[in-house]
Amino acid sequence: MIVRSLEDVVGTERDVAGPGWKSRRLLLASDGLGFSMTDTIIEKDAVLELEYIHHLEACYCIQGRGQIRRFDEEKWYSLERFTLYALDQNDRHLVQALDADLRLICVFNPPLTGREVHRKDGSYAPVET
Repeated sequence: MIVRSLEDVVGTERDVAGPGWKSRRLLLASDGLGFSMTDTIIEKDAVLELEYIHHLEACYCIQGRGQIRRFDEEKWYSLERFTLYALDQNDRHLVQALDADLRLICVFNPPLTGREVHRKDGSYAPVET
């Protein structure tokens, strides 16, 4: 059994940040569950262009308001508390926090190893086997 609080993660090597975001990695590949889970903040007014070409991701909004759209489409989808989005086709996408920070619980498959940061193309590096 794994029991870990957000307080256990903040300020450790599992607490990772980049321009416009921070990710507190609650579960990682080393935890052996086959997926990872993060508590992620997208900062107010940040617009992130991302494409996880090596990972599938699902995010559940628990705080704030934002929007998301596929990179190649014009339609924005609203993100608010208790809304999920899943990038089931490694979708290149834009995600934006609107009035305040946007807080998401994110699950990745394959799991993150821990120190990933977004590369120039918005992706994480492939998982080494």
